[in-house]
Amino acid sequence: MTELLAPAGDLERLKIALLYGADAVYIGGRDYSLRANAKNFSLEDIEEACSLAHSLNKKVYVTVNIVFHDDNLINLDEYLIKLKNIGVDAVIISDIVAVKMATKIGLDVILSTQASILNYEAINFWKSLGVKRFVLGREASREDIIRIKKECSVELECFIHGAMCTSISGKCVLSNYTTNRDSNRGGCAQICRWIFKNGDKEPFTFMSKDLNMVDYIEDMMSIGIDSFKVEGRMRSIYYIATVIQCYRNIMDKINNKTLSESDKNYYRIILNRVANRDTIPQFYNKFPGVQESYFNDRLEVSNQDFLGIVLDYDKDNKMISLEQRNYFKKGDKVEFIGPNIETISYTINEIYDEDGNLIDVARHPKMIIKIPFSHELEKYSMMRLKIFDNE
Repeated sequence: MTELLAPAGDLERLKIALLYGADAVYIGGRDYSLRANAKNFSLEDIEEACSLAHSLNKKVYVTVNIVFHDDNLINLDEYLIKLKNIGVDAVIISDIVAVKMATKIGLDVILSTQASILNYEAINFWKSLGVKRFVLGREASREDIIRIKKECSVELECFIHGAMCTSISGKCVLSNYTTNRDSNRGGCAQICRWIFKNGDKEPFTFMSKDLNMVDYIEDMMSIGIDSFKVEGRMRSIYYIATVIQCYRNIMDKINNKTLSESDKNYYRIILNRVANRDTIPQFYNKFPGVQESYFNDRLEVSNQDFLGIVLDYDKDNKMISLEQRNYFKKGDKVEFIGPNIETISYTINEIYDEDGNLIDVARHPKMIIKIPFSHELEKYSMMRLKIFDNE
């Protein structure tokens, strides 16, 4: 079965990813990780993450994927030994020295996309060093993947959703050049997303649109890709819950032979609403052109679909307690998503504050709200604006 692999920037996001359908999560430690601006995980956090994941028969992979300079190698061997003793399922690495250290102490190694793997000869080289799985560069085409599967007996991991790198995966120096922040050691300033002046002409950007593989998941599963990876260790809990749940449902429907075109259209719309950039297949089915990048008139609008997260459910009074995230009011049509439930539509008829006072509007972020609701909901269920109004 193909694994669904989710990002997690902290323990809360990790729990959300596992609850909403991920088979495994990848996380970064406080050191050696390419998301330096994320909260990231202490060794104690990693141990807690592994305990939770393993109790659910799921896996945890830890990124150790910076490009190592001499000073970064100090204490690396000790850190890897600690990860092994904690019981992480694999480490994600791009540097040959780190690979050798990890395999020597018996850690399973996944080769990071930072290594820019796009051909089977490179895979055979890294395989000879003990690498078990390979995260292909986002630039890999369908034909590339098929050829690699034919020539190499290894596990392949491919990105299916999230941000794209304007440069070849793992080869960007724009951040270093313009801001002296090393993108290959966790400090990317995302220069490709800046808007540049162009004399008297219209300002421009050269950012890629985001990746979305809804239309090709079934084909990718048939090819034999072992793991589908979602990008986004710094994304919100709502983003992670929505994206992981969509792909979990898609994969399950494919396995059950029930996925329809209307299903794909529904998930495509949901996924396009959860982020503020357009999403497209990118390299898989063709070489990207002008429609796959932003140049002019780039517009990023953050929607306010995410209304609140469920904290508790009072069975006796049939009442939800939730933490509000965006403005909503009496009469709004909403949806509830969550672990182990189908999406539930609902019209808000009553709203109470934390003290039980009846109110018409929830307008203060993170205020505690109570709403009468007849269906029991688990903690970490979420309320959002109703996406489709068919009533």
